Amino acid sequence: MLTRGHARPDAAVAEADTRTSWCPSGAAHAPESLVLGVRSGLDGQVTYLADAVPAAAVLDQIPEDIEPRRILRFASHCVTDCANRRGGDCTLVERVVAAYPAPAGGAVPRCHLRAGCQWWAQAGVEGCRRCPALATRHPADDELASLVADPDVTPEQLAAWTAARRD
Repeated sequence: MLTRGHARPDAAVAEADTRTSWCPSGAAHAPESLVLGVRSGLDGQVTYLADAVPAAAVLDQIPEDIEPRRILRFASHCVTDCANRRGGDCTLVERVVAAYPAPAGGAVPRCHLRAGCQWWAQAGVEGCRRCPALATRHPADDELASLVADPDVTPEQLAAWTAARRD
């Protein structure tokens, strides 16, 4: 069971390694994967855990008919063959920043991953402020989330899509 006071996993796994970029929208089953938080509340915002929990320690506790990424937020290492990778940059965080407004006011969420987070390194506070609102897995009928998840969609296309919806 996940709890906010879960014992800290091995420090070598839990602490963000500054030599390795971490993706806060990572794979659940990668060997190094960590659970960052739980999607909760009516708005589905991520509530971050006080400490990282190795994904392998909890994946077998999730019923088979539930996609783990619908309820948990995972982090894993950024990989060079990721569809969202452009050189050393993550195009996903670019699309996230372009598509979603930052929440009004408030501090960035407390996150133990920040020191090695690709989104923080690339977009800083603008990426962090949007992070809690995102799901690694989203409903198929969420058109904006589908566009943001598509590596072929540019931030400019997202801005045009958003502008067209406001009109």
